[in-house]
Amino acid sequence: MAKIDIATLDPDRTVVVATGNAHKLTEIREILGQTSALRDFTFVALGDLGDFEDPEETGTTFYENAIIKAEAALDDCGLKMAVADDSGLVVDALDGRPGIYSARYAGVHGDDAANNDKLLAEMEDVPDDERSARFHSAVVLVSRDGEYDQILSGEGDCEGTIARDLRGTNGFGYDPLFDLEDIPGKRMAELELEEKNEISHRRRALDGLVRMLDQWT
Repeated sequence: MAKIDIATLDPDRTVVVATGNAHKLTEIREILGQTSALRDFTFVALGDLGDFEDPEETGTTFYENAIIKAEAALDDCGLKMAVADDSGLVVDALDGRPGIYSARYAGVHGDDAANNDKLLAEMEDVPDDERSARFHSAVVLVSRDGEYDQILSGEGDCEGTIARDLRGTNGFGYDPLFDLEDIPGKRMAELELEEKNEISHRRRALDGLVRMLDQWT
């Protein structure tokens, strides 16, 4: 697929989204593009501008890792504004694990099956009434002016519990193990994309960022 020539973009009216995921780009564009601050901006995915290496996520929180991704995107493409998110699963009985290591919990980044197996094994002896968990997301918008970066952010949760088996074929990651508090009897992996977007942790984080943008404007 042909890449977008960065030279054709207006650096003062473009937001680069630190992702190669087309769905994530669409969701972020539809939500943030409705704000008065960004209504006339073009949103482009970093993956559509070039083949850049993922930055090393050395932060200790979702928020810190989101900033690392956004600032790396600006370093890579030379634009002035970037949006990035970092998210994962926080399990109370495991003292917050897998947390920021959610995607690589079993050792290999993105191995959903291995990650789910490890989580099930660690939760095997945890009673049903102690299996509370939440998906958490931090979304940041970094605006670069000279040597200084201004950062706006939003964070959000989707509450639930960890099941004892896998169910559902939609979504990814830990979705087949996540029983939703908002929709009792439903797993995250049983939701259609539109349903998931309405209650997801990233949607709630984006809504928080929208409120920050409205104040900024």
